[in-house]
Amino acid sequence: MNIKEDIIESAHRIGSYTHNTPVLTSSALNHITGAELFFKCENFQKMGAFKMRGATNAILQLSDAQKRKGVVTHSSGNFAQALALAAKSLGIKAYIVMPSNAPEVKKRAVKGYGGEITECAPTLEARELTAKKIQEEKGASFVHPFNDFNVVLGNASAGKELLEVYPDLDYIIVPVGGGGLISGTALSALSFAPNCKIIGAEPFEVDDAYRSLKAGEIVHNSTTNTIADGLKTSLGDITFNIIKHHVSEIIRVTEEEISEAMLLIFERMKIIVEPSSATALAAVLKSKSQFTNKKIGLMLSGGNVDVQKLPF
Repeated sequence: MNIKEDIIESAHRIGSYTHNTPVLTSSALNHITGAELFFKCENFQKMGAFKMRGATNAILQLSDAQKRKGVVTHSSGNFAQALALAAKSLGIKAYIVMPSNAPEVKKRAVKGYGGEITECAPTLEARELTAKKIQEEKGASFVHPFNDFNVVLGNASAGKELLEVYPDLDYIIVPVGGGGLISGTALSALSFAPNCKIIGAEPFEVDDAYRSLKAGEIVHNSTTNTIADGLKTSLGDITFNIIKHHVSEIIRVTEEEISEAMLLIFERMKIIVEPSSATALAAVLKSKSQFTNKKIGLMLSGGNVDVQKLPF
């Protein structure tokens, strides 16, 4: 198995269905942090988040017979939208299981992309059971939001694009939820810039990845009280295994630090990011001395923020 070749093939496969998103810089934020920052803007990706990459790659790996029967996933937000849009782009039916408490704005987006929503109780067990039932009834192929190697390889294309433009980065900092983006980014660094270290950024309120690395096994959160709604998910075995071997550390940030970093991006860069994205800049601001005079890539994972509920 050649990971580098797999990433190159995946990037080529999804190229006509996804954007090669811009990398932005900000002299003001460089001055504030004392580092050189390069923001990979997945908030400009189709449907507003990196997840379009993994969803598209996973669907394109299905056989024609599988495609005819459609795909199913369970997600409260970004992956629901990503799979619905990716399926629509490829003329495939998408069945999306969403918890009853998922934001209305995200339900509307999924419907707008042609996804057929089935609502369920807001528990992981209910989500999994409902998705399984649809799988059995419709014959649809299940696509996991992050714990699927084809999804990870699709996500890895973002890191590949960043390192093609800036191959000499010292670090790339990536928000951690289920681990789909950071594990893909870690595989890209391993393949295209082996001296570049990968660091995770995670809220204290949902620091399961930090604790999982310390424990050497997956641990879960007992509460999910964070504004970074995209990072509430626990790791899967595939993503945890990659993180364990290829991520150097995880920096935890407070809710206030996330909110402050998000405001800085809005004010200084004039772009919209969701709180999950802002954790990467929050990690740099928190650990300034570690990053002084370093070249740092930051993954802005998405921009699907409810502007009625900004934290500042």
